[in-house]
Amino acid sequence: MTTRSTSLTARTAITGARILTLASGKQDRAPRREGSLADLGTLDRGWLLVEEGRISRIGAGDAPHFDPETRIVHADGRVVMPAFVDCHTHACFAGDRANEFEARLAGAGYLEILAAGGGIMATVRAVRDAEETLLAEALLGRLERMARLGTGTVEVKSGYGLDPATELKMLRATRLAAERSPQIVVPTFLGAHALDADAEDPDGAVNAIINEALPEAAAAFPGILCDAYCEEGAWSLADCRRLFESAQSLGCPIRVHTDQFNRLGMTRLAVEMGARSVDHLEATSAEDLQRIAASDTIGVLLPTSGFSLDDRYADGRGLIDRGGAVAIASNYNPGSAPSPSVALAIALACRKCGLRPAEAITAATWNAACVLDLQDEVGSLEPGKRADLLLLDTRDERDLGLEIAGPGPVGVMLAGAWHDFHWQG
Repeated sequence: MTTRSTSLTARTAITGARILTLASGKQDRAPRREGSLADLGTLDRGWLLVEEGRISRIGAGDAPHFDPETRIVHADGRVVMPAFVDCHTHACFAGDRANEFEARLAGAGYLEILAAGGGIMATVRAVRDAEETLLAEALLGRLERMARLGTGTVEVKSGYGLDPATELKMLRATRLAAERSPQIVVPTFLGAHALDADAEDPDGAVNAIINEALPEAAAAFPGILCDAYCEEGAWSLADCRRLFESAQSLGCPIRVHTDQFNRLGMTRLAVEMGARSVDHLEATSAEDLQRIAASDTIGVLLPTSGFSLDDRYADGRGLIDRGGAVAIASNYNPGSAPSPSVALAIALACRKCGLRPAEAITAATWNAACVLDLQDEVGSLEPGKRADLLLLDTRDERDLGLEIAGPGPVGVMLAGAWHDFHWQG
């Protein structure tokens, strides 16, 4: 059977499950590193009770007696785990990039397409032409697809505006979609996504993002994350520094796309500035991996980009073995990572970034929640936390690494309600 939107006031118990709690066993908000990265807090023959949208009790062994009003789901040994936290997406967009895909198949490179005014700029033009409500509707449809794939929390960047008016339009559209979605949706300001190829005054366009768009975003969305794409042909190291200094003065935490194709010194600067995360890292040096590992900054692996673009991947194993904190995200976008599946990113991280399945699960749940500063709410299954969880169609969580984009969830619970449920137990 398929069930949608169970009442938040309903009580639901899951019994006979292999529960991956991701609980640390101590009051610790830090991202997991080294050995703790593979500790999933597993409860065999586990059970849990959900009341009023939150986990109220959890344990192992014989389940307690539940009152007749409680809906009981017998998991038959299947895996129950926290819903995925996708901490890096570009899911708010318009148009499509099929022409770019065909050009890349014919041998064109990503930066070559960008320099010719395609790539991100193709999406920018489509977003500029789109109505705010239509952007919100399109995003809501993508969020629904992501929910069915097991994602309970989604970070959504702006960045397809490159001018103050359109960047703010994207953020408002994201807020509209968030108000109608059962997921937690976290907006991020990414006005520094690319250089505006259509701008008559390129320097003026950069200044407008720093001096106009960012302050407006910070006023409308207090404490919003501020991101940038530092790369040849995109934002320079110097301009990223200016942006981030302004962001921090406005109370906005910073993140950055860095070292995707070239090392420009951004990773070192981001660590020095206390960035919440550094994302991509395909070209990161061993020296900079050590810098990340010695800091509080989290390295976000985006292997779907390498799979789609050029078969280059971040050295996740090297970062972990140096003591660094890693997260995994889909990087869902219309061009370089056209997949909303965190499960696919997990499978690729195991194959291409050197992670073990248990490490990848932690990276896509608890550590990803740490990137968004939401680890008190999501990322683990503990009493008092929001009941965002998955019932997987497997008894072995390692299948998340083994299978490509699978095994799919047979139950997705968001805030205590079965958003999608087709398990007969």
